[in-house]
Formats: sequence, structure tokens, C-alpha cells
Amino acid sequence: MDARLLWTPSQKTKDESNLSHYTAWLAKHKELLFHDYHSLWQWSTEHPDNFWKSLWEYFDIQHEGTPSKVLSDDAMPYTQWFEGTKLNYAEHIFRRQTDENPAIIFGSEYSSLQEISWRELRERVAALQSFLFQQGVREGDTVAAYLPCIPDATIAFLAVNSIGAIWSSCSPDFGTSSVIDRFAQIKPKVLFAVDHYRYGGKSFEKDAVIAELVAAIPSISHTVVITATKTSTDIPNSTLWNDALQDKEHQLRFNRVPFSHPIWVLYSSGTTGLPKAITHSHGGILLEQLKYGTFHNDFKSGEKCFWYTTTGWMMWNYIHGALLAGSTMVLYDGSPGYPDLTALWKFSAKVGIHHFGTSAGFILANMKAGIKPSDFDLRALRSIGSTGSTLPPEGFAWVYENVKSDLWLASMSGGTDICSAFVGGNPTWPVYEGEIQCRALGVKLEAYDEDGKSIQHTMGEMVITQPMPSMPIFFWNDLNHQRYLESYFEMYAGIWRHGDWIEITPQQGVIIYGRSDATLNRGGIRIGTSEIYRAVDQVKEVKDSLIICIEKAGGEFWMPLFVMMQEGTPLTDDIKKKINNTIRSAYSPRHVPDEIIAVKDIPYTISGKKTETPVKKILMGKDPKKVVNAGSLRNPEAMTFFVELLGDR
Repeated sequence: MDARLLWTPSQKTKDESNLSHYTAWLAKHKELLFHDYHSLWQWSTEHPDNFWKSLWEYFDIQHEGTPSKVLSDDAMPYTQWFEGTKLNYAEHIFRRQTDENPAIIFGSEYSSLQEISWRELRERVAALQSFLFQQGVREGDTVAAYLPCIPDATIAFLAVNSIGAIWSSCSPDFGTSSVIDRFAQIKPKVLFAVDHYRYGGKSFEKDAVIAELVAAIPSISHTVVITATKTSTDIPNSTLWNDALQDKEHQLRFNRVPFSHPIWVLYSSGTTGLPKAITHSHGGILLEQLKYGTFHNDFKSGEKCFWYTTTGWMMWNYIHGALLAGSTMVLYDGSPGYPDLTALWKFSAKVGIHHFGTSAGFILANMKAGIKPSDFDLRALRSIGSTGSTLPPEGFAWVYENVKSDLWLASMSGGTDICSAFVGGNPTWPVYEGEIQCRALGVKLEAYDEDGKSIQHTMGEMVITQPMPSMPIFFWNDLNHQRYLESYFEMYAGIWRHGDWIEITPQQGVIIYGRSDATLNRGGIRIGTSEIYRAVDQVKEVKDSLIICIEKAGGEFWMPLFVMMQEGTPLTDDIKKKINNTIRSAYSPRHVPDEIIAVKDIPYTISGKKTETPVKKILMGKDPKKVVNAGSLRNPEAMTFFVELLGDR
């Protein structure tokens, strides 16, 4: 069945897009003519050296040295990019400095709107850079931050980055042991931390956590404490934030570092062990953020770009790319559901946001709650970005029916692995229900069948067959790239296997069906877990769900569906029949669950992903302590049910 067309860009939208400007630039300066996006994408993946070099020129990358080659002949993950050059990420942000628009607009559930001009941002970054110099922070040192999504976190990051030091952050909603598991790996020299934060109308004190972090990580020589109420701190070797910004005379300077120099360390969810410390390069992130934000998000100078995130999710790092485009970065601190699910829509209307980024879970929560964002003044809004998990077709339809009919819905998917997206938005192409619009430029993404052959129009294993500059340069403390190779290259030598089931559609869009290691395979019919969730989401009595399939001896299967019911709604036989009938009619009788079991909560990682594989392993009898790291979960108490369930059987 053909996908339903939901939106088509006007000719004006296409002509004024950054993507069309780039295509025209290629025609003028490189004599390269492309009749549509797909031909441009093919060129970008078949000639990666020419493509990435064109971006270097198009974005006028400020640098020292002359690259010996754009990329080396080494296979992934050993490919080297622009060897012989030096640059600085923060330098490229501040070259877009202007007095016309604010650099940052900040809102929260507890304060009024705050605007920070480019001049103010530069002055604060400069002052903090001076302080970091005084603390002995130099190129290659690591600096950690335990901060919410506030402007101070951005100021700290840019000061660290300008020096050529390496950034890493966690949100204060992370458990203490989870933060230690992450930061202890990288041995930070300085820690930025907040003594309390607010979420969902509640205040959480963090003094004791800061003290525990400092005691547990001996590499921390100094701590900067951000506080709204205190005039002193009991933390040894510490300084209050305002005191660290006292040098008003220091002039901000940028230390250019090699292209492959680390920019930051992000972390995997760590559900099954110590989180992988994923390290990206200065130059790779700069090029990737310029490419994706400019062409696939269509960020423009003066526009207001927002993504709801915490500092513990890669989207916080990602949204700083808006500053590279000369846009205003919009930040929000607090719960997206406080005091109710209209909070972010009211915020968007008040700020006049042009690009609104969120998660698929937020969109689906609004859909189930019957929220109508069109009740608010969203005249400025021209795009919605969705990521974090698969957005089902119903989520697409809800956006166009309840937010705005003339709106570009740019669903995207990538992850912490590249701090960007492999597939996502295209301002020159239509939006079809349930489909991500395109494979991103420079991303040689394919679907492989069981024999390792490229396929289209049917579900296959998602692979990347050409290197990208924003792929990790290494995992921290990963001897001989062992964990790196195991994570992506174990199935296909020299080819990145991402672990998702995908389909490349006749429109050259992409559908993601869920994690391939959590696939539901019954009687030879294979579907992704996202399809089951899509069906269950149609049952209004169910708030959330999780499904797994356990292969047993003799070709037997056990496929339970766990459902979290809406408050006050019991799981009855009638509701079970309704769920089964919905799944049966939407997919096949083989994918009707063997059991439907009510749970109080569905376990999620801190980054917002359902923990399908750990639950599966627990119910297969694996040791829960080895299967899941409680510190990596947003709601670790939800796992208790599954451990007890195994014991009862």
C-alpha cells in the first residue's frame, strides 16, 4: 500500500532552502549539476572526498595547514580525515556573532524568559576561559559537567572547547553511581556542578552528590558550583559560578587543534555494563553539524531553533549546531509535562520558535492525551523535528491534524554514535506518512538481507558502507578498538552495522522498525517491535507497552506483551481481546502475544529508550546484575517486576 502524502513543500520553500543554495553553488563553482536530491545524495556517497571537500569550501572552514587528503584509504573505523589541518569548533560559532538577534533564549518551568546576546555570551565565555587557564586546564584535558539544560552549561562548554580541552556532561537526574561510571573513565580535571535543580514542580538538592563525585573521582582538582541561593560552598577546592566569571578584561582566544582531536565524550546507555565512552573529533562534529543543521534542518540566520533535551542526551550537543548556522539556540529546563503537556507548546508560542525539536514519545503522549497545539499561536513554527525512537504513522498524522497543516515534519534517526542523524529531513521533498524523508548527504546507508546483499522496498539490516567524519575516533580506554569493533563491525568486516531493521521505500525514504537484536520472529515472519507498539498505541486504555520474544528449545517461542495501563484502568479480558484483535488485524496472527501482563511501569534508559533486550535476557534466566546497570535506567525500580516474574515461573 502506498504511503499517504501529508505535505509538499512550496516552490518558494524549495527555492529558499539552504539545500537549494548549496546545489546552485555546486553548479556555479564545481560545474556539478543535479536534477534532484537523490542524484545529489548518490554523488555525495560515491565521491566522499569531493563531497566533504566541497563542504570545507562552502562553509569556509577556518583552519591552519593544508590537508594531505580529505580522507585516508584506511577502512572504518581507522579512516583519517583532513590530516595536517587544525581548527576550533567554538571559533566557528563566534564568527556568526551579531547584535541583531540573541544567541540564546532560555526558559524553564520556574523562571521567566531570559535572552543572552552574542556579546554577553562572548564575554562570559572569555571570563570563564580565563578562570580555566588559572586552574591549569590546557589542550587535551578533560572537563566534566553535572548540569541541567541551562545557559551556564553552554558557556562552560564553549570555554572548555575554545581551549581545546575535552567536554563531557551528565544531567542531574542521573543516579550518582551512573555519573561516576561515566566520569571516572575520563578522569576530568575540573567539574562543573549544580547544587540543586527543579523538575516537575519539585526541587532536588544535589550538594551531597557533588561531594560524592569529588570523593570518588580523584582526578578532579577543582569544582565550580552553580547555585541560586548560596554564597559559599563546603566542597573542597571549589569556586562559585559567579566568582569564576570575574575576569572582565580577558579577550577570548581560540586554540586550533588537529581535525581528529577529541571534542567531547558521550556515553552509551550502559544497560549491560560500563557505559561506552564515545569520543568524537573536533573537525568531524564541526563538518557534520554544519552539514546536517544547514541542509537537513534548514536552520537559517536569525531563526529560533529549539530541541527539548537534557545535557545527558546527545541532542544537547547537537542543538549547539544552531549557533553554527547563526540561529538563536532556544533552551528549556524542566519537565515537558509540567504543569501539563501544553507547557512546551505555550513556550513555543511565547518565544516564536521556528524549529521545534522533540521526541517521538512526546508526540505520542500528546496524541493520547488529546492535546491540540493548534490552539496556540504557532505562526512562526515551520518545522517539527522528531527523534529518540520511531515515530509511527499515527504520530505523523496527529502532527498535521493537530499542530499545523502547512508544516515540515522532519523525523530523524541517528544517535549518540555519530551525534547526528543518518536519515532525516529534506526541505525540498514531500513528507509521507510513517516515512523518514531521506538518507542524509554523505551517509551511504543501505539495508542488507541475510546474505549481506543490498535490498530495497523490504526490511533489512541497517548498515553504513562508507565512513563519515563524525563517526567516533575511539572509545575512551578501549584498548585496540576492541569495544568499538564489537559494537559496529562484528557482523560485517569494515561495514558499520547499526542494529536497526529498516526499509528503503519507493520514495527513497526510510522506515525504521526497531532494534534488530529485539526482532520478533515467529514462524519465519519477522517484524520490528515498533510495529507492535504502533498497534497497541491504538488501544486508548493502554498508556505504554513492551514486547519481547524468547526463543525456546525445539523451535518454541514465548512472546509476552507487558502493558502499563492508564491510571485507574484495570487490565480486563475484554481489553486483552481488544489488544489481540488490533495486533492481529494490523499484522498477523503469529504476532499476537502469548500473554498480556499488566505492569506498573515500563523500564527506560536515561536517554529514553525501552529496555527490550535486558528484559529479554532477565526472562531467559541471565543474572540481572550482569544484564542491566540500574544506574543507566530512568526508572530502575521498574526492573524489579521482571526479576520477580522470572522467580515465579
